[in-house]
Amino acid sequence: MSPFPPSELIINEDGSVFHLHLRPEQLADKVILVGDPGRVATVAAHFDSKECEVSSREFHSITGSYNGKRITVLSTGIGCDNIDIVMNELDALANIDFTTRTELPEHRTLTIVRIGTCGGMQPETPIGTFVASVKSIGFDGLLNYYAGRNDVCDLALEDAFKQHMSWSPLKPAPYVANADAELIDRVAGNDMVRGITISCGGFYGPQGRQIRLRIQDPDQNKKVESFRYITHEGAELKVCNFEMESSALAGLSSLLGHKAMTCCMVIANRYAQEMNTEYKNTIDTLIQLVLERI
Repeated sequence: MSPFPPSELIINEDGSVFHLHLRPEQLADKVILVGDPGRVATVAAHFDSKECEVSSREFHSITGSYNGKRITVLSTGIGCDNIDIVMNELDALANIDFTTRTELPEHRTLTIVRIGTCGGMQPETPIGTFVASVKSIGFDGLLNYYAGRNDVCDLALEDAFKQHMSWSPLKPAPYVANADAELIDRVAGNDMVRGITISCGGFYGPQGRQIRLRIQDPDQNKKVESFRYITHEGAELKVCNFEMESSALAGLSSLLGHKAMTCCMVIANRYAQEMNTEYKNTIDTLIQLVLERI
């Protein structure tokens, strides 16, 4: 295989990958992603020891040990576009020889859990609920740029959702990515609501928020709330929450051969029009659950 050219795989002078500024030996097999750079320290405060700490732009990382498990916690910032950077660079750290710029002969699989916050979309997802994203619908269109997206997406759900929503051709085609089933069972346990998550390409219009700007479909959120999908196994799924990263994480991880999932704490209930701005005081419970189960 030909080496990846410097324009495609950008390596800094210190041997670290371009945006994350991590070197291959600094990355653990178990990775926790958070959006807020300030939340990295909150997660790492539970570590028994710390190996290294790196900061570059919104990407802040700490690698350390928790109960004998080596873990990297990394902030991604907001949005699926940032997940595109993070996932491609994490995979490069795991599966490319930075000296020869060639793919390593044996694939290294990362286990990745994103801890986030979200808006609940159902009466049974009040503020404080923990939601595990079994399937994620991407409003952002990111996965459509990658070959093989149809092989890792739920095409039947995509079609059903577009029909239910009367999807406008002016919007990016939605894609439906699956979280890793084993990881969902292990981390979600019996104390998280499981369902469909929608990852939006923005916080306001794409999530149906209207301040001064009107949105293209004023009934969008009502349609989202009423959507139901029956799986091949006969289970009924509904959209539990809005957030901004899970679809890209699930989709890119599937394409790259990694195990990933997202779990979020509901800090706003769009159905009840309620919001908790003091969520930082309570999200530590979710962090501790993930540390124990990852």
